[in-house]
Amino acid sequence: MRQLLEAGSTILKQLVDIVTTINEEDFRKPSAALSNSTVGQHLRHTLEFFICLEQGYELGVVNYDKRIHNKAMENDKHIALHTLHQIQEFVTENQIDKPLKLEVGYKPDSEETMVIATNYLRELTYNIEHAVHHMAIMKIGIREVAGYINLPIDFGVAVSTIRYKDSELATR
Repeated sequence: MRQLLEAGSTILKQLVDIVTTINEEDFRKPSAALSNSTVGQHLRHTLEFFICLEQGYELGVVNYDKRIHNKAMENDKHIALHTLHQIQEFVTENQIDKPLKLEVGYKPDSEETMVIATNYLRELTYNIEHAVHHMAIMKIGIREVAGYINLPIDFGVAVSTIRYKDSELATR
């Protein structure tokens, strides 16, 4: 459990550092490499999954499809930072696993959902992996619109990839 919480903490701290460093204008600047989406949009999307998990932790049911697309969070880095701090607090304070239900729907022409048994730690793991994936995308946008930011070498890189690269270097 400790390594999962540390992984979540590391990811969220890296996001806080990026949002703190990036200029407000660059946070909202469309990136051609990201099909004209913004760093802010990818951050908002990532944070909304954590928000869904927080709400689901309280309700017992998580549904990532019913997230609110908070445009203020993608356009105002101070709102994004505030949200990040709230998520850090939630993850830090909720260290007890509990059963949850995951509501998902895969019919594009229907609101019909199905329910899958899951738990808090599994969903926290999913959120961390989802965040790393979007951080890899954000890295591309940051390099284009905010080249002045020095990204950590492991920003947006899965731990398994880091271990693999380290083992490759060790065998040389």
